[in-house]
Amino acid sequence: MDTRVYTAAFAIVVFASTGSGTAQSAARGMAPEAVRAWQDDLRFMAREMERIHKNLYHSISRNEFAASVAALNSKIPVLERHGVIVEMAKIVASVGDGHTNIYPTRDDKIGFHTLPVAFTFFGEDLYVRAAHQLQRPLVGARVLKFGDFDVHAAYAAVRTMVGHDNEQGVRYWAQYLLAMPEVLHALHITKSIDEVLLTVATSRGEQRVVLHPFAPVEVMSGDTVTLFNRRDGWIDVRDLSGHPDPIWLRHTGEVFHFEHLGNLLYVQINQVGDSADETLAHFAQRLHDEIAASKPEKVAIDLRLNRGGDGTLIVPLVRALIQSENIDRTGHLFAIIGPATFSAAQMLADALEKYTNATFVGGPSGSKGNTYGDSRKIILPNSRITVRAAIYYWQDWYPASKRDTIAPQIPASLTFDAYRNNTDPALTVIENAWGAESMPY
Repeated sequence: MDTRVYTAAFAIVVFASTGSGTAQSAARGMAPEAVRAWQDDLRFMAREMERIHKNLYHSISRNEFAASVAALNSKIPVLERHGVIVEMAKIVASVGDGHTNIYPTRDDKIGFHTLPVAFTFFGEDLYVRAAHQLQRPLVGARVLKFGDFDVHAAYAAVRTMVGHDNEQGVRYWAQYLLAMPEVLHALHITKSIDEVLLTVATSRGEQRVVLHPFAPVEVMSGDTVTLFNRRDGWIDVRDLSGHPDPIWLRHTGEVFHFEHLGNLLYVQINQVGDSADETLAHFAQRLHDEIAASKPEKVAIDLRLNRGGDGTLIVPLVRALIQSENIDRTGHLFAIIGPATFSAAQMLADALEKYTNATFVGGPSGSKGNTYGDSRKIILPNSRITVRAAIYYWQDWYPASKRDTIAPQIPASLTFDAYRNNTDPALTVIENAWGAESMPY
């Protein structure tokens, strides 16, 4: 169907339903002007997404997209503000890529709240990884239910509002969204926006606790994972171990760094970008020189906290590793990846896979080589909420590739026991590896 024909048809569908929706609003309590403002935002969002996205219909048909927009337009009068936002996020997520989204953690105009707990997935299980000191007994508890929804059902509901390239991408964002009362209520997981009934398993057995909204969602900035950062007044389960933080969690505020661990040179790239004091290209040269001078037995490139940045900056780093011939060998060069490895970090991982002899360790990456990326912001005119739409298609892999992740050659995902004891399964594997003959693949 021609785009101009579609847009006109879409406008007729939406405008036709606007009148009855506004009439309904008086009976349901939403002010008519609020209804019109949200409907205007919805129309603007749909029109701009179609204009800006590289290929809006790569995973959803034109008719399906138009039908979902028209359906929400009719529902707006009977929804609360947070319900409208969540439904809009579901429409955006239905496009089917990780750079097209509405995320409450990246937009202060959304204004959602968080519970006094922080959730993290370890394997298939969801844990209270950290909690405000007033909820200290919950630290380390395994989550069983949100209201009447078990964790798997709650995850399935939240999944519908997450733009993603693969399931690891869903899991990364779901652990944030499951702590937002507005999201849980809008998805009918809980009956009230003001309280969340949580069922957990602790060392004292199964417990039920009612939690209330605690504070506004902390808005993320930059391209580095902040999930594991400590917060004032909060207790992280790893604080209870009595052991120092593992190396991958000691420098989360740095863009990149390296240090020696015996015969291993550990290199952490937390963002594909320049730091305030050094370009990534200069860092790459410094790394090359350090490898040449110190002659480490092994080098590990850690991308687990890297959410991306500028993919055009990766070449000097990849070149530095290729030119380090004593290291660019099986059993000597390693890349550590995980579910948060995304966007330009995925591009870096793709390049390491293609051009070096790196052995991949850790968990599956959060994106894929052939995908849509480079978001452009769409600011909705009334609510001022930000919608992101992918503007490029990147093809790092063979065109017909069906892979949706880089699967590590040596699986060593972070377990709950490892996290709470401040140990690192991935680095342990690498430290114990001795040359190509020790590789289990």
